[in-house]
Amino acid sequence: MRITCPLCGERDRREFYYRGAALEAPAEGDSPEVWHAHVHLRDNPAGPVEEWWYHQQGCGSWIWVRRDTSSHEMLAVQLASAQEDL
Repeated sequence: MRITCPLCGERDRREFYYRGAALEAPAEGDSPEVWHAHVHLRDNPAGPVEEWWYHQQGCGSWIWVRRDTSSHEMLAVQLASAQEDL
C-alpha cells in the first residue's frame, strides 16, 4: 500500500504509523459505557473510512486519510492541521 504524504509525496505505508480511525471522541465527562463503546465496539466496514496516520520515518507529520478498505485506494489525504475538527 502507498500513502501520499502532502509534504513528502508518495511513500510505502511502512514509513507510517497507523493511529486508527478518525472518529470524534466522547466528551471528557461521558460515562464509562460511552467510552467503552468508543474504544472497543467499532464497525469494520468494507469501503471508505477515515483514518489518522503519522509519517514516522519521514517528515513527522500527522495526516488524515480517507481510504477504501476493500481496494486500499487512497481517496483523499491532507495534513491533520488542515482538518477543521482539530
